[in-house]
Amino acid sequence: MTATGAEQGAVGRRARGWWWWERRRGAVLDGVLALLSALECAAEGVEFSRSAGVPTALGVGFGFVVGWVLLLRRRWPIAVVLVSIAVTPAEMGFLMGVVGLYTLAASEVPRRITALLAGMSLVALGLVTFVRMRADVASAPEFDPGPWYVPVTAVVLAVGMTAPPVLLGLYIGARRRLMESLRERADSLEQELSLLADRAEQRAQMARTEERTRIAREMHDVVAHRVSLMVVHAAALQAVALKDPQKAVRNAALVGDMGRQALTELREMLGVLRTEPGGVRGGSEGVPLAAVGRAAAAAVSAAVEGEERKPAEGGGPLDEGPGLEELDGLVEQSRQAGMVVELLVVGEARGYGVAVERTAYRVVQEGLTNVHKHAAGAKVVVRLAHREGEVALQVENGPSDGAAADAGLPSGGNGLVGMRERVSALGGVFVSGPTDAGGFRLSAVLPAVGSAGA
Repeated sequence: MTATGAEQGAVGRRARGWWWWERRRGAVLDGVLALLSALECAAEGVEFSRSAGVPTALGVGFGFVVGWVLLLRRRWPIAVVLVSIAVTPAEMGFLMGVVGLYTLAASEVPRRITALLAGMSLVALGLVTFVRMRADVASAPEFDPGPWYVPVTAVVLAVGMTAPPVLLGLYIGARRRLMESLRERADSLEQELSLLADRAEQRAQMARTEERTRIAREMHDVVAHRVSLMVVHAAALQAVALKDPQKAVRNAALVGDMGRQALTELREMLGVLRTEPGGVRGGSEGVPLAAVGRAAAAAVSAAVEGEERKPAEGGGPLDEGPGLEELDGLVEQSRQAGMVVELLVVGEARGYGVAVERTAYRVVQEGLTNVHKHAAGAKVVVRLAHREGEVALQVENGPSDGAAADAGLPSGGNGLVGMRERVSALGGVFVSGPTDAGGFRLSAVLPAVGSAGA
């Protein structure tokens, strides 16, 4: 397994040796190079002591001490190069100069400083070599190579000892920086992928939550209205069972029809829940979490982007549902339950999106259900207005009739919240509240295009 940059940094800190070395093998390598440089400088110090007229021990000791400066090459590469340039006239420290130039070029020192020190080292080596070789040629009269031999040889030797370590150091430094850049980029990509995975999981969770909320709204709309009418008819059946058997039979038939309608709609929704996006019903085997997330995301995308599709285009049962054409039947069911309902339609009806028609139907259904629950015997006016670019609905009831029997229907307080969510999802406006006359009014304005608000 690969380690991230943070983990590698932690490993590097744990593996740090002592002083300025990050790894012990680096310290060992520098120690070996410094020892070789010290031995080289000590050996060259013998010749230096003879030419300078100083004791041999002093020359050897000086060279041995100077050679150990190479131990500082990782910490102070500039100092190492300067020392190598300073001892060049004594014809010692060649290994120190080569290693120092390589380290300097591979480090983070500015390039102008590297070029300056490399040039100084080149000039120093060239001058020392030129002077030394001219003296050697002058001491051998029988050897006459010509005037060009000494300067050309001095330049070649100086360039040969300066250019290769500098070029190699520049290459190694560039490669090292490239690897660090690639490692940082890989770490950042790993972090971005982790963030994307977290966001994808959050989006999948949000999609599942939204889909559960949507299904809960549909089930509430189906169950609340149908069961409320069934309870009202059952109460009326109980009241007239002995007095008017024929009316009791009609009420019993209505209760049966409403129960069958409620079961049919519930069965359709449960069928959608059991069907996977590909159309295959889920079995007893477990479904992977990723598949659940994809299914939920696909369902939400279909709910948001595909609201305009007609049933013939492949919409599922949850996307179809009742529309404005069924409003008359919805109002008639409440009338059969004993409610006084007036339906007023203004404007010319036009074709709306599936989501708009279904939401408009559910708004009226919720208003009538609330009257059955909270205002038994109240008169209700349902208004439907077809306007330019929008459709408006209003369900208003008067105060409850005290003489009417209360069916005792429970209320969970979720109907109005669900209606507001439905209308807001389409870009519409939903308002509800009591009236001055003691009744209650709920209003909704929906855009004509079902997907415009979404």
